[in-house]
Amino acid sequence: MPQLENNKIGVLLLNLGGPEKTADVRPFLYNLFSDRQIIRLGPALLQKPIAAFIARRRAPDSIANYRKIGGGSPINSITALQAQALEKTLCRHGDFIVRPCMRYWQPRTDAVLADMVASGVSQLVALPLYPHYSMATTGSSLVELRQENQKQGCNLPITEISSWPDQPSYISCLVARIREGLAQFTPDAQVEIVYSAHSLPKKFIDEGDPYVEEINQTITAVEALTGLKGRLCYQSRSGPVEWLEPSTPDMLKTLAREGCKNILMIPIAFVSDHIETLYEIDILYNRQAQDLDMRLVSTRGLNDEPLFIKALSHLVLAATGA
Repeated sequence: MPQLENNKIGVLLLNLGGPEKTADVRPFLYNLFSDRQIIRLGPALLQKPIAAFIARRRAPDSIANYRKIGGGSPINSITALQAQALEKTLCRHGDFIVRPCMRYWQPRTDAVLADMVASGVSQLVALPLYPHYSMATTGSSLVELRQENQKQGCNLPITEISSWPDQPSYISCLVARIREGLAQFTPDAQVEIVYSAHSLPKKFIDEGDPYVEEINQTITAVEALTGLKGRLCYQSRSGPVEWLEPSTPDMLKTLAREGCKNILMIPIAFVSDHIETLYEIDILYNRQAQDLDMRLVSTRGLNDEPLFIKALSHLVLAATGA
């Protein structure tokens, strides 16, 4: 989509969103489980009642976990910082407005789209903060954006950046985080590199979802620069379906059996700190590693790191021709 003269471009940073306080947890879970595009809960008419039941049942445990990281998810505030930094960078090249756009929490797609129209944008760029495409993340957000664009009668042209697994500045940012993480071990330590990605039901991959393939593209690009090989595993699975393997807990057990003593874990599919990094990796898996007589260090989230913002700006500029 080439940029036109005197044309204001709206950039939407698509992300999951998260509960900002414990009172938000149950409605957040309801929104998540109500999304029939990623999980079908019985007949369509029963999707929302079943979602409400699951949210009510799971909320207490989720609230307990969020309390361990301060009472809520930082993903909304981090995405806001990313948007501010990206807008500042892009405005050197044209007239841009950048806003977070959350799938399951505020600011929701309908409100952000209305804000874009009120701000006078004439075209949109949908930039998912998921480097690797999956229907469960990017796909669901894009479907909702298209529907709202039509529903509100905006009919704005939308350029969709579906994925960016090997964007050079993004890869450089990951490499820098890995080198920073390795520096926390002694020079003579043998460190196993583990890439932990958010899991998916296997049926998504069987139906053609490129998620695993694109994660491997990222790992290949990173390893070409580091010269270090790692292992891939999957976290955050729940529910009675067949999930991608190996799970992160199972990977830790395997490494312990092999005599591993040091692990550097890279949350490969996450670009912002949230419950999966701050609780699952830093607390849950760290504790498991300790119990298995291993030391686990996790790389820092990319968040609003300038090199990561540079990666996002390159994606937008390439999409708009600015």
